[in-house]
Amino acid sequence: MELSSSYFYILNYIYFNNMTDEKNTKEEIKEAKEKVEEKNKETKKETPAKEKKAEKKEKTKFPELKPGMTVRVYQKIKELNAKGEEKERIQYFEGMIIAMKHGKEIGGTITVRKVSDGIGVEKIFPLNLPTIDRIEIKKQARVRRAKLYFLKNLKKPFRKKLKEAKISK
Repeated sequence: MELSSSYFYILNYIYFNNMTDEKNTKEEIKEAKEKVEEKNKETKKETPAKEKKAEKKEKTKFPELKPGMTVRVYQKIKELNAKGEEKERIQYFEGMIIAMKHGKEIGGTITVRKVSDGIGVEKIFPLNLPTIDRIEIKKQARVRRAKLYFLKNLKKPFRKKLKEAKISK
């Protein structure tokens, strides 16, 4: 038999207010229930901090990302200048998504790869990273794989074979 948590609150209220010494009438139990319900309503009220977090979550919704998309990830970076002051700027990393892990969960990540000066560079971005400002989709290639690790292979130019698909905005 599973008891609800409010039932335990009522029992605790009765116990701690020395109602166990006297006979517990139905009226006393009803009063205890009402007081517990009032306390529950007070605790369930959203604070301004919770509202801000909810707004932030709505704000950080990214477009639907898929492997094969060429994206531009804008990330906030804090730096110290010559005077020792902290300065914040936005830097972007543009490349193709070669892997997407854990979907839209809290720990979800995307792996973005680009070739810079003939050297392949990969960066793994957690989707819920607070420093990510936004993600722009540039183009999408038609792929049949969830993980595009074959694009790392330098011997065979598979990248040329990827055909561009239409992006629905």
